[in-house]
Amino acid sequence: MEIFGIPFQALMSQLLLGLVNGSFYAMLSLGLAVIFGLLNVINFAHGALYMMGAFLAWIGLTYFNLNYWVMLALAPLLVGLFGIVIERTMLRWLYKLDHLYGLLLTFGITLMVEGIFRSFYGVSGQPFSVPELLSGATDLGFMVLPNYRAWVVLASLTVCFATWFVIEKTKLGAYLRAGTENPKLVEAFGVNVPLMVTLTYGFGVALAAFAGVLAAPVIQVSPLMGSNLIIVVFAVVVIGGMGSIMGSIITGLGLGVIEGLTRVFYPEASATVVFIVMAIVLMIRPAGLFGKEK
Repeated sequence: MEIFGIPFQALMSQLLLGLVNGSFYAMLSLGLAVIFGLLNVINFAHGALYMMGAFLAWIGLTYFNLNYWVMLALAPLLVGLFGIVIERTMLRWLYKLDHLYGLLLTFGITLMVEGIFRSFYGVSGQPFSVPELLSGATDLGFMVLPNYRAWVVLASLTVCFATWFVIEKTKLGAYLRAGTENPKLVEAFGVNVPLMVTLTYGFGVALAAFAGVLAAPVIQVSPLMGSNLIIVVFAVVVIGGMGSIMGSIITGLGLGVIEGLTRVFYPEASATVVFIVMAIVLMIRPAGLFGKEK
C-alpha cells in the first residue's frame, strides 16, 4: 500500500520518528516556557543542561554501574540542584534587568558546561544501550514499533501534561503565577516567593535533564548534542508563544511530526521547515500561536 507514492510502512516509520523528536522538542520547550513564563528569564543554557542530563546517565552507567531507571530519576535531580545553585548565585540578581543580561549569562554557562565535558570526553559520541526491559520491538501489522521509542513518547507526554496540570489547574500553580505578577501580595499570604522561584528554575532545568536521559539511547551522548538542538527548541517556543505551557507542548509535538513528514516528501527542507513555519506564524501572529498579545 502506498500514499502519494510512499510505502505506508515507510511513512509510518517517519511519523514515529517525528513524534519521538517532537517529544524531545515538547519537553525542552516546556522547560524553557516554564522558566520564561514564571521567571521572565531566557535560559540559553537549556541545551547544555539537556546534554548534562544525558552525560550524567552515561557516567552513572559506565563508571558506577547504575542502571537506566536509577539515572532517569537521579540525573534530573542532580541537574536540578545544579540549576538551583545557578539561580541562587547568579540569575537572581538579573530578574529586574533587561532580558539580554540573562541571555548572556546563560550563554556563558553553556560555553562553560560544554567546554568542561568536551575537555574530558572530546566531541565524539558515547554509546548508550537501550534498557533490557524496553529492548526489541512490537509488530503492529502495519509497522514495527521499537519499544523504547514508544516509551519515549509515552513518558514525555505524561510529564508534559502533568506539568501543565500542576501549573494551570492547582493551587500551587496559582501561587507560582501570582508570584511572578505580584510577589509582595503572595508573600503576605505566607508564601516564600524567592524559594518558589528557585525551585521553579530547578524544576525547569530538571525537565531538560529528563529529556536528555530519554534521548541518550536514541542518539549518541555528545557534548554538542544540546547546542545542535537548542536553536530549534527556541523556534518551537516562539511559534507556540513565549511562556505558553500548552503552546510549547502542542507546538513541539506538531513540529516534530511536520519535520518527519518533510523528510518523506521533501528531505532537502527537513532541516529548515521549523524556521519556515516560525516565519509564517510570526507574520500572522507575532505573539505566537498560543501567546497573548500585549
